[in-house]
Amino acid sequence: MINDLLKEAEEFIRSCFRELNKTEQELENRLDEINQQILSQGYYGHTAVELEYGAKVAWRNSNRCIGRLFWDHLTVIDKRSVNTEEEIIEALFEHIEYATNKGRIRPTITIFSQKAPNKTVRIWNHQLVRYAGYKTEQGVLGDPHSVSFTETCINLGWEPKFGKFDVLPLVIQINENHPKLVEIPEILLLDVPIRHPQYKWFEDLNLKWYAVPIISDMILEIGGITYSAAPFNGWYMGTEIGARNLADELRYNMLPQIGNLMELDTKSNISLWKDRALLELNTAVLHSFKEDGVSIVDHHTAAQQFKKFEEKEMEIGRSVSGDWTWLIPPLAPATTHIFHKPYTNEIIKPNYFYQPKPY
Repeated sequence: MINDLLKEAEEFIRSCFRELNKTEQELENRLDEINQQILSQGYYGHTAVELEYGAKVAWRNSNRCIGRLFWDHLTVIDKRSVNTEEEIIEALFEHIEYATNKGRIRPTITIFSQKAPNKTVRIWNHQLVRYAGYKTEQGVLGDPHSVSFTETCINLGWEPKFGKFDVLPLVIQINENHPKLVEIPEILLLDVPIRHPQYKWFEDLNLKWYAVPIISDMILEIGGITYSAAPFNGWYMGTEIGARNLADELRYNMLPQIGNLMELDTKSNISLWKDRALLELNTAVLHSFKEDGVSIVDHHTAAQQFKKFEEKEMEIGRSVSGDWTWLIPPLAPATTHIFHKPYTNEIIKPNYFYQPKPY
């Protein structure tokens, strides 16, 4: 265990100091310092510079992310000194406000204390902002993806509102303490009502989506050190909302309703009614975000940006790994270069990883 940590720490520090153009003497001094910390206490602490570098490179190494061109624009907020649930909640509110930036979304990560035998911080939410899902006799009301977590929140004392787009509360836990639950102030929340540039009836569907996807249930691993609470965000690619969240049969499943309103033949696959409905739903999402001044990218532009990322990495001499099944957009994938190109799904650290749910 100690040997593994020593090895991972050294690999990370060498990479970090090389990319940041540190001297050989600075490198050797830092490695000696880290070795002493690990041998005396079983772990080591990252400097602010190492933490920022590690978080940015973890994004650069994220095989499933098409938006990696902007990895070095990530704002890293260091909250490792925070110790109470109240301080954590305040930091999460700050993250939401800073990242949202009135619609001009800023890629941001907030990093809490590293996982240690005497300290583990967990955010139970999948994303800081997410809509509730309620099981009813008529089916699921709201987001089916959130049913389990919604029931957990209700059991913890949250008052359900039984709407289609109810924002769930934040649930925070330190060690084995009872989880703390708190509502996100409405002033911090930015939703985009979905409407269509041609179909006026689209507004009657009363659809909306939140502005910023802040993933909050993954761990950040840097040089053998694990941060179990490190919520991060970029901005949305339109298809995440229009071709998945609002379209998937196991999510909001809006395609049949949109197909009927478009007067398409929804009884026959050969009419390609799903394709037509899907296109107009995605058109509506992009139109609405753009009209409201909220950052979003279409999948064609995102693919072009990823190509630029690949070219820049190649110039520097770094290979680009990727998970092809995640990198291809769910709409018109064959129109992007990604569809026609193989990628090695090699996991490189630092990186973000899934962890078991705490509930």
